[in-house]
Amino acid sequence: MGVRKVGVEEELLLVDPATGCLTAVSRQAVRAHDERMSTPGETAADAPVEAELFLQQIESQTPPTTSMDELAAHLRESRRAVGEAARAAGAAAVAVATPVLVDGEVTVTPQPRYLQIRQQYAELARSSLACAMHVHVDIDSRVEGVRVLDAIAPWLPLLLAASANSPYAEGRDTGHASWRSQIWGRWPSHGTGEPFGDPATYDRVVEQLVGWGAALDPAMAYFDARLAAEWPTVEVRVADVCTEVEDAVLVTALTRGLVTTAAGAEPQPSWRSDLLRAASWRAARHGLAERLVDPAVQELVPARAAMASLLRHVGPALEEAGDLALVEDGLEDLLARGTGATRQRARFEGTGSLEAVVADLVERTEASWR
Repeated sequence: MGVRKVGVEEELLLVDPATGCLTAVSRQAVRAHDERMSTPGETAADAPVEAELFLQQIESQTPPTTSMDELAAHLRESRRAVGEAARAAGAAAVAVATPVLVDGEVTVTPQPRYLQIRQQYAELARSSLACAMHVHVDIDSRVEGVRVLDAIAPWLPLLLAASANSPYAEGRDTGHASWRSQIWGRWPSHGTGEPFGDPATYDRVVEQLVGWGAALDPAMAYFDARLAAEWPTVEVRVADVCTEVEDAVLVTALTRGLVTTAAGAEPQPSWRSDLLRAASWRAARHGLAERLVDPAVQELVPARAAMASLLRHVGPALEEAGDLALVEDGLEDLLARGTGATRQRARFEGTGSLEAVVADLVERTEASWR
C-alpha cells in the first residue's frame, strides 16, 4: 500500500451565543443544512452534517484523502457547513470536548437507536455528552487491521495528551486536561484491553460484548481503536475534538504514522491492560503539562521527551507520506503554546469567567472556517 488515505469525524457542541450554555437545536440545524444543500450549486456529500446522541451535539466528517493540506481544507469546509447550519438554528457550533456551561438537562436525540441506548444504559447514557475526533486510516485487510490495533495501543495515550481539550465540565474545573476521556471511559465496551491477535478473536469479543449487553450492537464497541464497520479502515477514537484545525491535522498525521508503522512491523510484546489504562489516565489528567509514559522505555519522562519518542517511532512513515516537517513544526508549536485545555484555563485565569472561555471557543472555532 502507498500513502494511506485518512478521514476525520468531528463532534461539536451547540451553544447559545448569548449565554454560552448548551442549546438543543441539532434537528433544526440539520434541517437547515439539508434545505441549503437542496439548492442548486450545493453538494451535500462534500460536507455532511448529522445528528448525534444528544440534541446539543452535531457531527461532521471529511472525505478520504492522502494529503494533510487537503484534510485541513476539508475540515474547514465541514466546520463551515456545521457552523452555518448552527447559526441558522440560532446557535454556535463549538469544537470543544465537554460542555463548559449547562443550563438544564441534556436531551437525547429522539431517534429509535438513541432512545434505546438511553433506556438500556440509563444514567450512563444521560451523562455521556462529550465530543471526540475519530480518525480513519486505510488498511489492506482485517488481518492487517487487527495487527495494527494490537501494536498501536501503547502509543494512543500520547495522541490523547496532544489533543486534550476538555478541562471544564458543567461549570467546574475537572482538574483534568481531557475530562471527555474519563466520561467516555465509563462505558463497558470502552478502552484498550487485551490484544486481539486475529480477526476471529476480535469478532468474538465484539459478539460477546453485544451478547452480554455491554453494547447494543457492534457500533457500540467503543474501543480506543477499532475496525470500522462500513469502511476498510482502522478507526482511532482516542482524541478530544480539537478547537484548532492545525491540532486536528497534527493528530491525524501522527495517527496515520502509527498505523503505517504498525502495519509494517513485527509484533511486539503486549502490555498489561491495567498499565495501558494508567498511561491513558495520566495523559487525560495532565495533557502535555506533566510527565507522560514513554512507550519505548515504559517509564515516565517529560512530555516533550515522550512526544520526541513518538516522533522517532513514526518518523520513517511520516517521511514516506511527506508529513515529517508538518509534524515536527506542529509538535513544536503545540508544546510551546500548550493544548486546548491549557488555552481554556489561560482564558479563565485572565478573565475569571467561564462565559469568556466559551466565547473564546466560539470565536476560535468560527475563525477556523471563516
